[in-house]
Amino acid sequence: MGDFAFDQDSRVVAAGSPGEFAAELTSRWNGTAGAVNGGYMLAICTRALALGMPFPDPVVVSGFFLRPGTAGPAAVSTSVIRSGRSTAFGEAALTQDGKDVVRVTAAFARLGAGPGPGVGADGLVFLDGTPPALPPPAECVGVPVGSFGLASIAERIEFRSAELPGWFLGRPSGRPASEFWMRFADGREADLLSLPLLVDSTAPSVLELGAGSVTIQLTVHLRAHPAPGWLACRATTRFVRNGYHEEDFEVWDSAGTLVAQSRQLALILP
Repeated sequence: MGDFAFDQDSRVVAAGSPGEFAAELTSRWNGTAGAVNGGYMLAICTRALALGMPFPDPVVVSGFFLRPGTAGPAAVSTSVIRSGRSTAFGEAALTQDGKDVVRVTAAFARLGAGPGPGVGADGLVFLDGTPPALPPPAECVGVPVGSFGLASIAERIEFRSAELPGWFLGRPSGRPASEFWMRFADGREADLLSLPLLVDSTAPSVLELGAGSVTIQLTVHLRAHPAPGWLACRATTRFVRNGYHEEDFEVWDSAGTLVAQSRQLALILP
C-alpha cells in the first residue's frame, strides 16, 4: 500500500490468532452525523477478509452497523465460512472497546473467470442501463468542502456535478436523486477494496427532501475492476416511509463499465 490516505487509514495488521487483525479508525472519514463513515468501516473489514480468502476479488459485501464507530483502535476478526470451486464466503466483525460495531458477510471469487462454460466473461451479457449523461468533469461544479459540516470525508473525496444541488442552495428539489463524478482527492485510483467506501461517501439523497439519515445496513455488489479515472455515479431514493429510506447507488468507470452497485437501508434523522 502507498502513501494515499485511504490505504493508510484502512490498514490492518495481523494480531494474535489467525484471522485476527488490529486497525486504527481515523476521523478523516467522518460522515454527516460526525461518526466514522460506515462504508469506510466496511472497506476495512473487506481488506481484512481479503487477506484470508482463497480467491482475490470481493464480489458482494454486506454490513450491518450496530453502533457508531469512533476514531481510535479497533479489532477485526475474520473467518472463512465455506470455500467452493469458484466462490468463497467469509464473515468479519469490527469491534471497539469489546463491543461489535459492524458485522459483515462477503463472497469472494475471481472476477472475469465466470462460473462455468458459456457463462463467463465472453458468454451471456445483458445490459439494461447506461452511465449517467454528465458533462466532462472540467465543466462541472463541486460543492465547497465546508458545506458538508462534520463530514470530513468530503476533504478526501472530490465530487462534481452538472449543477449545484438544491440542498446546498437552500432549496431542496423534492427529488432525492443525483448524478455526479467522483474520485479520491489525493489522486488514488479506485479499486475493488475502495468501492465499499465510495458507494457510501456522498451526502444522503434525502437531503433533497430536507432530511438527513444514518445507514443501518449496506450491501455492495462489485461487478468489475475499475479503469483509472473519474467515476460516474448515480444515487436514487424511491421510498421514504416509517422513518426509513433506501438508497440505490451505481458506479461506472471511465470506460463506461458498471463497476459497483449498492443498496442501503437508512434511518431518517431530523
